[in-house]
Amino acid sequence: MKREQVFVASTLILLTELFVPTVRSASKDAKGAHWLGTWASSPQLADAKSLPLAPGFADCTLRQVVHVSVGGTRIRVRFSNAFGATALTIVSAHVAKAEKNGAIEPASDQTLSFLGGSSVTIPAGALMYSDPVDFDLPSLSDLAVTMRLNGAPDAVTAHDGSRATSYLAHGDAVSAPELPSPQTVEHWYFLNGVDVVSNQTLAAAVVTLGDSITDGKNSTTNGNGRWPDDLARRLQAAKHTASIGVLNEGIGGNRLLHDGLGPNALARLDRDVLAQTGVHWLVLFEGVNDIGTCKNECDVDSIAQDVIGAYQQIIVRAHSHGIRVYGATITPFGGSFYASPSAERARQTVNRWIRASGRFDAVIDFDAATRDSSNPSNLAAEADSGDHLHPQDAGYKRMTDSIALKLFEK
Repeated sequence: MKREQVFVASTLILLTELFVPTVRSASKDAKGAHWLGTWASSPQLADAKSLPLAPGFADCTLRQVVHVSVGGTRIRVRFSNAFGATALTIVSAHVAKAEKNGAIEPASDQTLSFLGGSSVTIPAGALMYSDPVDFDLPSLSDLAVTMRLNGAPDAVTAHDGSRATSYLAHGDAVSAPELPSPQTVEHWYFLNGVDVVSNQTLAAAVVTLGDSITDGKNSTTNGNGRWPDDLARRLQAAKHTASIGVLNEGIGGNRLLHDGLGPNALARLDRDVLAQTGVHWLVLFEGVNDIGTCKNECDVDSIAQDVIGAYQQIIVRAHSHGIRVYGATITPFGGSFYASPSAERARQTVNRWIRASGRFDAVIDFDAATRDSSNPSNLAAEADSGDHLHPQDAGYKRMTDSIALKLFEK
């Protein structure tokens, strides 16, 4: 081979190595620290029903509790103004170990800084991280994030289905062990994620992208009974997966193809999956709302094909970032307000494709885990919360118990 040919061939090999996606581990910063996500929520535009009572965010302290997956000794917190029409100013923010009923462990309370300052203004549509802070955060523990606010943007960024209690009190009580006479709500506001530093170079995160079933509807409030919570507990209990974070990116009513209570899955993929810290796996569990909301003149068989097309787009985009994609089958909804013969036919069409297409890196069969063996279009009675669409705590656990943990071993 001539020298020029050798040079061209070597250059092509080098370029291929540079641009072929590699296995993603925790994200390394400029100082060599390995970061990965331990908790996240999907931002939504708050509607009137999910805003706090007057005076709202005026001159208030907002304390929110999140249940993390993997622990660490150094953390940073992400705040979002994704749907704000104007800037969001956080006057101050603290983190502490959470105790019951919105209280904190005083000795653990620490101030967050932002580029060395105590406050931060987040432009409309943007998000910002706090500076890293040394903090002993145990795995599967509750972290309290407290913010001092003097108001809110025009249009509030929230997560409607927190399944956790948040607390608002008048005035500045950002370091108070217990907030004075707080208003309680079951929503998160402006809080978007928590990252930790891992001492294991192969630490990584799994994102669960889904709708209200992933968001944990009808699970016990403050009980952390969502199926991603159960997955985090299983991963922590196993030796080879204890360094894996679980990031729940479920939104109630979410669809693949059309906006609902939040942006459609294709629109939010970059923000809620690809941009998450240290993500290596994606569990895709969407489609029931696309099928179930197809009524009247809608062609549900065409919707089934559109759902399959959306899956393929997500797979391509995730694979281009080195993320493995696991497809979860759509769970039964017979007897619910979504039920009809045509909807069941579409569900079966989609599930057959998930199982047999070979496009996913693996299949998680939530349908098989939750269905009634004698009436497979329905949830098993032990899994059903009563609305015949959403599981309850035991049903969510059945879903997670069906997942092979070897899928998350490197």
